Amino acid sequence: MGLADPGSKIWLEPNNNPKKKLKYGWRIVDHENGHYTGIDTSLPNHVIKDALADRSIPSFTSYDIIRPEVPFGDQSRIDFLLTAEGLPDTFIEVKSVTLSRIDTLAEFPDSVTKRGTRHLYELKKISERGHRAVLLFLVQRTDCSQLKIADDIDPDYAEAITTAQRAGVEVLSLSAHITPVGIEIGDSIDFQG
Repeated sequence: MGLADPGSKIWLEPNNNPKKKLKYGWRIVDHENGHYTGIDTSLPNHVIKDALADRSIPSFTSYDIIRPEVPFGDQSRIDFLLTAEGLPDTFIEVKSVTLSRIDTLAEFPDSVTKRGTRHLYELKKISERGHRAVLLFLVQRTDCSQLKIADDIDPDYAEAITTAQRAGVEVLSLSAHITPVGIEIGDSIDFQG
């Protein structure tokens, strides 16, 4: 939403994979004011995996085993399961954030997400079983310093995140450093719920 406007400057990446339909992948919107938005929804999991391995996310530095794409809940997969001797298992669900309708404010979701709502209720169950459950938002916009839930777009998701937080699900929101040559995690940003 708001990133495919005619005349927007975008960055493409050549794609030589014969299984893909298109010869280029759309990766970045260049706002031409020094700011970028990363729109590749598969990239956040790679960025977070690298950050977990490098122990560069303070909340998870004590974990030594990182398992991606672990089955859980009702026919779902959790993005990451972290384990370590003497620590509770930590289940992390990663969400990519690209929507911004107000300067410096990122919002999630940008459309109704029944799957995302289902994941929140499954994280809630994980937390209720005594494990650590974390919803991690990676804000793929370099022009935002805050994040809030777009309850006008998906009120069910907004209700689910409130319910999940009350049950002990942690919410972590991180910024991203994005340039035409790469992306990496930045600092925590303010989550307004």
